[in-house]
Amino acid sequence: MRTITTTEALAEFCAAAKAQPYVTIDTEFLRERTYWSKLCLIQMALPGAEGEAVLVDPIEGEGMSLEPLYDLFRHEATVKVFHAARQDLEIFFVEGGVFPVPLFDTQVAAMVCGYGEQVGYETLVKKIAKASLDKTSRFTDWSRRPLSAAQKEYALADVTHLRVVYESLARQIAKSGRERWVAEELNLLTDPETYTIRPAEAWQRVKTRTTSGRFLALVKALAEFRESYAQTNNVPRSRVMKDDALLELASTRPQTHEELGRSRLLLREGRRGDIADGIIAAVKAGLEMKPEDMPKPDLAREQLQVNPALADLLRVLLKAKSESLSVAAKLIASAADLDAIAAGERDLPALKGWRMEAFGEDALRLCKGEIALTARGNEVRVVKLG
Repeated sequence: MRTITTTEALAEFCAAAKAQPYVTIDTEFLRERTYWSKLCLIQMALPGAEGEAVLVDPIEGEGMSLEPLYDLFRHEATVKVFHAARQDLEIFFVEGGVFPVPLFDTQVAAMVCGYGEQVGYETLVKKIAKASLDKTSRFTDWSRRPLSAAQKEYALADVTHLRVVYESLARQIAKSGRERWVAEELNLLTDPETYTIRPAEAWQRVKTRTTSGRFLALVKALAEFRESYAQTNNVPRSRVMKDDALLELASTRPQTHEELGRSRLLLREGRRGDIADGIIAAVKAGLEMKPEDMPKPDLAREQLQVNPALADLLRVLLKAKSESLSVAAKLIASAADLDAIAAGERDLPALKGWRMEAFGEDALRLCKGEIALTARGNEVRVVKLG
């Protein structure tokens, strides 16, 4: 197996990849100790059982430029194949400002082909490639060098078996005519907004049942400080403060270092230095926030007047559609989506794009009383009325 550590060797391999219809790609990274993922290894393989598979090592090749890889990403004649690509794409978008085009994600394709929701790579390798994966190196610290032969083999298996998986799924997608379905899902993965985290919006990810405007103002100010500090210093959010500590501080409202020191949940690092100063400043900002600037809780879903009988019928319809199309039900619509449809909401993912075609049109007809559901044995059928 070949390990690439120079820009010249990477450019040579990427030039060879440009002459191929596709290239499979995976990464190994660490994120436990940082805010941004640390890229440790890139694996790539060319088509065919004898197609070359390589490791690209940005740690051993410290001075290597990844620009040849980014140039391959821009080369539209070669499909870039990943499995569960979201975290890989985030790394390349943050570091290089680029997305691979065209992209194929075998996890997305597998869901559309009926392999279940968020199906794992190991499952697809067993079912499609008829192979098994050696798991002995799955908990490797990929930032440590040197890598053993077993670790390298484990990493390469993520792209060598992926060739068989991709070719099979691509054929199934083409046969079913669901290329547009896959394309719509992949558009979300290559949208910069998917990976853009704005500190001012970080409060929306903090779960709280409190609807008090002042409490939410404190949560917003504290969450914004935490996100900004974590991004700037490249440390995990939890190293600044965990959610339970954030909610405690929003409740106790410490305005001095002495008051901050009484926190039961704040980590030691948060009681001193820049973090302590930032917390006190955030509490002050939250207390001084004008009522019109305070965040408003989203109560729309809680106030929905759901027709429970209609919601149950929609669940039956979804199950029938899911089984007839061989598509994971949760990929089409969530339980919350069904309740919202039953309550009269129409601006929902389940009523847009390919989901509208697969499920939404009949869901709306059911709501209007234009169709009914009948059962014959284990099969549920849609019957038009009138």
